[in-house]
Amino acid sequence: MTARAIMLAGTGSDVGKSLIVAGLARLFTRRGFRVRPFKPQNMSNNAAVTKDGGEIGRAQALQAHAARTEPTVHMNPVLLKPQSETGAQVVVQGQVVGTVESAAFLAMKPRLIEPVLESFGTLVEESDIVLVEGAGSVAEVNLRAGDIANLGFARRAGVPVVLIGDIDRGGVIASLVGTQAVLPAEDAAMIEAFLVNKFRGDPRLFADGMNAIAARTGWAPLGLVPYFAGARRLPAEDALALDSYARSASGSGKPLIAVLAYPHISNFDDFDPLRLESSVDVVFVRPGDVLPSAAQLVILPGSKSTIADLGALREAGWDVDLAAHIRRGGHVLGMCGGYQMLGRAVSDPRGIEGPPQTVPGLGYLDVETTLLATKVLHEVAGTLWQSDVAFSGYEMHMGETVGEGVRRPLLDIRGGRPDGAVSADGRIGGCYVHGLFARDAARACWLKRIGASGSAFNYQQDLDATLDRLADHLEAHVDCDALLALSRAPSL
Repeated sequence: MTARAIMLAGTGSDVGKSLIVAGLARLFTRRGFRVRPFKPQNMSNNAAVTKDGGEIGRAQALQAHAARTEPTVHMNPVLLKPQSETGAQVVVQGQVVGTVESAAFLAMKPRLIEPVLESFGTLVEESDIVLVEGAGSVAEVNLRAGDIANLGFARRAGVPVVLIGDIDRGGVIASLVGTQAVLPAEDAAMIEAFLVNKFRGDPRLFADGMNAIAARTGWAPLGLVPYFAGARRLPAEDALALDSYARSASGSGKPLIAVLAYPHISNFDDFDPLRLESSVDVVFVRPGDVLPSAAQLVILPGSKSTIADLGALREAGWDVDLAAHIRRGGHVLGMCGGYQMLGRAVSDPRGIEGPPQTVPGLGYLDVETTLLATKVLHEVAGTLWQSDVAFSGYEMHMGETVGEGVRRPLLDIRGGRPDGAVSADGRIGGCYVHGLFARDAARACWLKRIGASGSAFNYQQDLDATLDRLADHLEAHVDCDALLALSRAPSL
């Protein structure tokens, strides 16, 4: 068959675009189609390493998994990774091309349409249908010039659009109808249908609402999608999800794991397998919150701006809390940027994260880090420190860490390469590898160290089962045949 494409765009951020694309990817894959996900431009500090040696947004990696295909850099050709309130690292087709301020990126966008179209064309050639995910809101007319993420891409590639509105936040009729009202006529013409997502209650009560939207816009209603509770079991795209994660149950008696959610936290999907474990409680501690004294393990996660987040850690008083935690005999694990923070110093001589400087680390590991311009992107596997327990994961960092502490590594990477460092008493450790908790045996080993029993929970099986339930959910509430019929061959 001739490859077809359709875009799932939104009236705003967090309306469920990524989730719906993942569910449709699994649904159409089960029907025998070769499906490829595609997001022209993404903004997220949750990223994944691909086998072709680059990085893409975590959401696109999940969507590729849903489609039962290997993720590639072409599924997300432009990735922005925020490093400050106004600046972001720019990744094009998997590789870092620089760090720019917001205004500079607007000027840069017209040059990015060519790699975006090239990547899209690559996916079209190898698939039956490409599910394109928009970014943010299509109604941001102030950002329309040079747009490569939403209707600018759709018009350039000739891809029809289905618009998604979120009824859970309220005002969905106004958001959908209002979107059409503010769009230029040529952009609005690309939208052919709409979905209303995250509905709670009796769907009959919103039948008139669906009719009102269809009558005012002329768009076909494809479905009223009930809230999917299983969404919390899937990797989240950005830090908005942290506020919705359940906090630990007070007095539950389970071992408590505290994750420091500093402002530029990255790759926090590392902790999804722990969140879903029944044998422990996990709490994400935000700036302004006190580190729980009951925590057996404190995790310093990855960071897109290690020096800034180290400063935020100290400003929040977590350095004092962490010292008290260690005096009580608690365990500490630093991952990537968190590992760098646990050392004696972090140096940025090239100004990778801002003005060139060297700042003191927390001093719990006998190592020092120098930030470098070259980003390390590898899938890795090996065994955990002082065990034969296998792990697998990936490296994604721009630093080199050296010192006496690395003579006692946390991980043995296959091929004879050690990684990380461990304190003399074994209670404090850090490494560069992400994804350590995804393998069940490795996760059980970590839990055993803090007095928790591993469950029979199989993370990968749970992930696939959740995607299948999501596909069933969409098949029951979306006119998927009509959506498929709306897709068409792109005009490249």
